[in-house]
Amino acid sequence: DPETYDLVPIGAELLGDNFRFVKENMSCKVMSYKGSVFGVEPPNFVDLEVTETDPGFKGDTVQGSTKPATLETGAEVKVPMFVEIGDVLQIDTRDGRFIKRM
Repeated sequence: DPETYDLVPIGAELLGDNFRFVKENMSCKVMSYKGSVFGVEPPNFVDLEVTETDPGFKGDTVQGSTKPATLETGAEVKVPMFVEIGDVLQIDTRDGRFIKRM
C-alpha cells in the first residue's frame, strides 16, 4: 500500500505472464475483496532497457522485420531491426508488444 506502506503477501499463482515486465518498486493494482487478494494488474505500459539483442545495421528498415531482444527484467520480446542494446523501449504489458523507442 503506497499510503500506509503495509505489505501484503501475494502468491505467484495470482501473477500472470505479463509480470515478466514488472521491475522492483513498480506500482501495480491489487484487487481484493474482504481482505483476500484475487488479482494483481501491472501498469499497461512500462519503459524497459534492452540488455541483449543482435546488432542492427544501417539500412535495416524493412517493414515488418523483427528480432528478439532481452529486456532488463529478463523478458524477451520481438523488436524492430533498428533497436540496439541500451535503448529504452515502451512495452505493452497486456500482450508483450513493442510500442516505441524512448
